[in-house]
Amino acid sequence: MSKPSTQEPIGRFSASLSLDAGGGRISGRRLDLLVEIGRNESINGAAKAVGMTYKAAWEAVEAMNNLAGAPLVVARQGGRGGGGAELTEAGKQLVAELGRLSALQAQFITALDSDETLGKTYQMLKRMEMKTSARNALAGTVEAIKEGAVNAEVTLKLAGGDAIYATITLDSVRSLGLKPGKAGYALIKASWIILTPADEKIRTSARNRLCGTVTRIEEGAVNTEVVLELADGVTLAAIITNESHKTLGLSVGDGACALIKASHVIIGVTE
Repeated sequence: MSKPSTQEPIGRFSASLSLDAGGGRISGRRLDLLVEIGRNESINGAAKAVGMTYKAAWEAVEAMNNLAGAPLVVARQGGRGGGGAELTEAGKQLVAELGRLSALQAQFITALDSDETLGKTYQMLKRMEMKTSARNALAGTVEAIKEGAVNAEVTLKLAGGDAIYATITLDSVRSLGLKPGKAGYALIKASWIILTPADEKIRTSARNRLCGTVTRIEEGAVNTEVVLELADGVTLAAIITNESHKTLGLSVGDGACALIKASHVIIGVTE
């Protein structure tokens, strides 16, 4: 087993549990709602505890009851308390099992925190699990955030040292919990990338200019995919027209640069 790193930890690993039922997935937040219903015996109280609206909580309960194949929550009408809700036996069993799983998960996360190699492998697996329609998903770390009146410029430092700049709304910065040191992803559609030869001396308004070596070219009926290898093996794919490919005259092994507007970079996080 690897020795613990001597560097200061940048945070602790965390993961939420979800339940794959026969009809779909019950998210971790809905499972939290279930736990709170057991504690509060009230939909309203449970909704407040997990930060849901009363309507959203009821919809979540109805969806869970349907997905589980048996009611997990039943409502009580009337009474001095004005009615409420309680877990069925199936619901209680699920909450009990959830508690046991959470304890086992906590032990696993503790092991990750104390083992540098395991921790890096876990982060890599989380990155590989992410699904997106964007051809390019580049992992990095938030280096800086420059806030304006409405938008913010986020600087994401890639593993190879290149920086990618993204313009996103302040609301997005807050909802994603972005701050320096937080891991994130730059999602870039291949069709949003403009390619130039590496020795091209032009000025553009594109905030990002990432240069590398052409490693693969796939020509189709109309468009051509050109893959650049950046620093530290990071790759970036661009889709250009076949006519543009002929005009640029790019071949495997040539140097080229990718121009990307900051507004065409989407920032994503895994948690």
